[in-house]
Amino acid sequence: MKGDWFKSAVGYQIYPKSFKDTNDDGIGDIGGIIEKLPYLKELGIDFLWLNPIYQSPQIDGGYDISDFYEIDESFGTIDDLKVLLKEAHELDIKVIMDLVVNHTSDQHPWFIESKKSLDNPYRNYYHWEDASEGEPPNNWISFFGGSTWTYDESTKQSYFHVFAKEQPDLNWKNPNMRHEIYNMIRWWLELGIDGFRIDAISHIQKEKWDFKIVSFDGDDPWQPFMNVPGIEDYMFELKDIFDEYDALTVGEASGVESIEANKWTGQDGYLDMIFELGHAVKKEEIPDTEVKNKVDVKKYKKEIIKWQEDLLENGWNGTYLENHDNPRSIDIYGDGTIKSAKPFAVQYMLMRGTPFIYQGQELGMTNYPFDNIDQIDVPDSHHAYNKLINEGYSKEYAIQKVGITSRDNSRTPMQWDNSYNAGFTQGKPWLVINPNYDHINAKDAMKMESSLFKLYQRLIKLRHDKKTISIGKIEFINKEDDNIFAYRRVVEGSEILVITNLSNDTSKINLEIGEDYIESYEEVKLDQKNPRKLFKTMNLDPWEYRIYEK
Repeated sequence: MKGDWFKSAVGYQIYPKSFKDTNDDGIGDIGGIIEKLPYLKELGIDFLWLNPIYQSPQIDGGYDISDFYEIDESFGTIDDLKVLLKEAHELDIKVIMDLVVNHTSDQHPWFIESKKSLDNPYRNYYHWEDASEGEPPNNWISFFGGSTWTYDESTKQSYFHVFAKEQPDLNWKNPNMRHEIYNMIRWWLELGIDGFRIDAISHIQKEKWDFKIVSFDGDDPWQPFMNVPGIEDYMFELKDIFDEYDALTVGEASGVESIEANKWTGQDGYLDMIFELGHAVKKEEIPDTEVKNKVDVKKYKKEIIKWQEDLLENGWNGTYLENHDNPRSIDIYGDGTIKSAKPFAVQYMLMRGTPFIYQGQELGMTNYPFDNIDQIDVPDSHHAYNKLINEGYSKEYAIQKVGITSRDNSRTPMQWDNSYNAGFTQGKPWLVINPNYDHINAKDAMKMESSLFKLYQRLIKLRHDKKTISIGKIEFINKEDDNIFAYRRVVEGSEILVITNLSNDTSKINLEIGEDYIESYEEVKLDQKNPRKLFKTMNLDPWEYRIYEK
């Protein structure tokens, strides 16, 4: 039985295309993941989450799947995946994969059949509605911009897509479609994978097509397809399958507020945990001045605390700093230095929830210094760049503005060592490699006791060893402080106090705890050179962090 093992576990997210190439075609592959399993074991993680490796035209990084049952040849074969599962399991590392069931690729056989005629058996696997080329069925807009509808001249109807036009949405009201999806899920679980990170799952239910968007600000445009009532019927059907296989499940569920997340996760929820998507709250910038991309730490704290407290009684968080869709945390949270990355690592790794580390995060990999749009692969960055150029901005300003926020910052190849192409490939890498690999790489980090890699090792061990961290309650203190993030983890008379200064300023903390507590705390050694006794009032150096156990 699955039980609660995941509460003391740590996940590691792999973007396979950029992890490790073993056939020198410049693209990471399953063989590369197999090769680096000993590295992941040494780091100490418990399970891997693989971004999509299914057959795909790669319009949206593999999230446009053309065959649910096949591995894309750029990554390898089903037999390669079986070897990965076998060798990972021998090292007590579990493997979960992305489950993408809101949509398919427009190259999927179902959709190709669907387009053939109004009465094709697969027509109702998708959302088709009467329309004309200039008048879509409603005014809804997609996440990628423009209408959610694309017109098909041959059948005089439009099909619906929340994302790109190459990603038509599946019609979950169709029981035949659901039956095929459920069979596919069982097939992968029978193969031996240990669960799923479930992509865009909160979008599978839609409002009636006559729902009109009144405001195009904030989240309002997405209301017709974000956590719409009725979705619970499908989620319970999915839960029955997941429970049958004791599968680990992690949901990407935009539109699910923290107060609702208890019914999505926890003992009676649909899933084991979900990711909140709102903590990277950016500081406001003055238009047309120096380009920056920094998180507002006080707003970040507020969002994290809200989710932690609202899920405290029953739910469970999946916590993270980085993923494949955001720039590197060391630059947007910190100041680009390893020193600044450390308090953020401590702060999020020891909270209540299952933490995820994104590949390279443990090394302090940074954003790429893009100076040419041709260095960027992801389409949305090209669209943003061209828009700025058309508005009259210079190429220099446009690439600076787009480059600092591009998703490709997190997708540059993993920096394994200081050899040719950072040890990622002997071929031409599919995406530019950050030139700082000569001093930011796994080989060097594994040798240095003060490295970020070593800190993550120790934090993972704390989660494994201390029930206070894995299952304890969380109590936040000094909530309103601009720079200090502090909390207690409490279970069965044991306490751990975490104090972090998330700023480059010296910050004073007046602990909101009684004097009688102070004397009973002893510092937990991580990598700080100078131990400090706990006092009610303390001045913390820039980026300082301390952990005390009672």
